[in-house]
Amino acid sequence: MAQINDNFIKIPATYLFSEIAKRVAQHKEAYPEAKIIRMGIGDVSLPLPDASVDAMIKAAEEQRHAETFRGYGPEQGYEFLRNAIIENDYKARGLNIAADEIFVSDGAKSDTGNIGDIFSVNNRVAVTDPVYPVYVDTNAMAGRAGEPNEQNVWSNLVYLPCNAENNFVPELPKEKVDLIYLCYPNNPTGTTLTKDELRIWVDYAKENNSIILFDAAYEAFITEENVPHSIYEIEGADEVALEFRSFSKTAGFTGTRCAYTVVPKKVTAFSENGDKIQLNRLWNRRHSTKFNGTSYVVQRAAEAIYSPEGKKQVKALIDFYTENARIIREGLEKAGYTVFGGKNSPYIWAKSPDGMGSWEYFDYLLKEKNIVTTPGAGFGRSGEGFVRFSAFGSREATIEAMERLRK
Repeated sequence: MAQINDNFIKIPATYLFSEIAKRVAQHKEAYPEAKIIRMGIGDVSLPLPDASVDAMIKAAEEQRHAETFRGYGPEQGYEFLRNAIIENDYKARGLNIAADEIFVSDGAKSDTGNIGDIFSVNNRVAVTDPVYPVYVDTNAMAGRAGEPNEQNVWSNLVYLPCNAENNFVPELPKEKVDLIYLCYPNNPTGTTLTKDELRIWVDYAKENNSIILFDAAYEAFITEENVPHSIYEIEGADEVALEFRSFSKTAGFTGTRCAYTVVPKKVTAFSENGDKIQLNRLWNRRHSTKFNGTSYVVQRAAEAIYSPEGKKQVKALIDFYTENARIIREGLEKAGYTVFGGKNSPYIWAKSPDGMGSWEYFDYLLKEKNIVTTPGAGFGRSGEGFVRFSAFGSREATIEAMERLRK
């Protein structure tokens, strides 16, 4: 008799963004003429940089000819891309990362979800609250999260509330934890940690033999000097932290799919019999077994963003979305909202008016203003009473949305 993994039937039947899509589809069916402005899911609206498209065209042409054709590539990523990443994302900031510590993949979502494969189900996991749902759901699927209650709070997870009262800076857990998910600039709140605030977590991890899983997918939006772009800017982080990066929001690769994870060889964890094991070796084994590598054509496109022209074009994309974030943040403030984020991030975290719940206010904005947001409750208990606005829309739609709210 075939049996299922029962952990899958413990988690909610629908993923947060699937539920949003369903409600939007129902509204569109009821009001087909409605001009809906989508400010919910963090999908980009501007096209890929010309440098990346040109590189893909050139790489695709290579695939036409026997002498330049490429078949299976290295699962870890081609050296040309890994070297470009090292030179531009790390050496340029004075950080020493080796090529065999970089693992190219199809997305940070995939890697943050799959990283649990190399860790025991007995690890105690800490997540910020609110939190990107993938961190919670994938640990639940693995059997590491325990049991959920009616509020979808899991018995074996340690939640670290981030709210206005603590300036969205999570406190250290009161009990020992083994794995710590940190995402900064934060999704969904758009808030950040300073170097001193992040150093506290690195020190905690070193003292407790813990591992930090640091999601830096939005680092390109950082504008303030004291906000670290990489956790490896903190001394000793290369002994206790893995870092996840993505080209999705940086260069518009949401549909093209390319990202990478950094696993320093200094980072170790313990086997059941107490031996120290290099995580780099385990992730390499997992990556090589379950992943066949990112497309050669896509990796050439990613490499191109580090060219002089590519850098200019990526900066233009980031500047565009950053300006959208400013328009949203200031527009919401003028409309009387209490808002957070939007300065080093493409996300703005807005408090629902009049004590409305997150889903209640989501429905109101959809039905009355034809604006799609993301309800904060979908990110955890501390997200209740908030909605997230995304800055990835067009300039015209962004301005119009703020006009609708002011009215």
